[in-house]
Amino acid sequence: MTNKIISRRKWGFLPFLLPSLTGVLLFTFLPFADSMRRSFCTAVTGDFVGVNNYKAVFSNEAFRLAVSNTAKFVGVCLPLLISVSFIAAYILSRLKYIRLIKSVLLFPLAVPTAALVLVWQILFSDTGYINNILASHGHDTVSFLSSSSSFWVLVGSYIWKNLGYTVLLWLTGIMSVSSAVIDAARVDGANDRQILFRIILPELKPTLYTITIISFLNSFKVFREAYLVAGAYPDQRIYLLQHLFNNWFVNMDLDKMAAAAVIVFSVIFAAIMLLRKAWDKGEQL
Repeated sequence: MTNKIISRRKWGFLPFLLPSLTGVLLFTFLPFADSMRRSFCTAVTGDFVGVNNYKAVFSNEAFRLAVSNTAKFVGVCLPLLISVSFIAAYILSRLKYIRLIKSVLLFPLAVPTAALVLVWQILFSDTGYINNILASHGHDTVSFLSSSSSFWVLVGSYIWKNLGYTVLLWLTGIMSVSSAVIDAARVDGANDRQILFRIILPELKPTLYTITIISFLNSFKVFREAYLVAGAYPDQRIYLLQHLFNNWFVNMDLDKMAAAAVIVFSVIFAAIMLLRKAWDKGEQL
């Protein structure tokens, strides 16, 4: 009788997970499985062509450009967002009324993408606010959206939109550090720098892992901003994978799009697994 009760408790969570698992199965796993099947077939007739679609994707110049730009974007945005958000969170955590302003940090997430893009155009277009200021002071105007500056405009958009949420995650981790341990360290003569590097940062490793994964995934979701600002064919410096997928979808190149989707998924999954392995190894040290 006792074993039956333990068994029921062991599997008692299943009824609560089944609705979510069913949704993930129907709307994530099955479509992805179908995409994997399509990646080995032609788009129109559905004939099996082996790895020809993958060869076509890797030999596609637009794909290589999109991969290069996306990798550069992730490589710049990820450390920048993590470091800037932590510095901001650490400074805010020392304020007396931080709990009253935490909700304000989520404001960028509540701003519709269309409104955000409108602000970006007002600021950075050729006749925008910044160029008007430059012209009024006798300086040459800058084509922010069709030059090397376009990449940094997109980086700024990503940082601004995700900074508040990431700061909130850091704040949650910082405020969960035991105040008794910090007070004890101060009594023993530890200064703020020692408390930060010896107590706070080691306790924030789980928070860092969560923020890294979320920020990494969010860095692949900047298509709407870039698309609405510069269109389907923006400056080549901000031509990302999302632009490529959108253009292939419009042109009905579903076979190449399916193959590219499998490739991108494999890379993202491998990156997350490597990060997890490095995290587990660091925990064992």
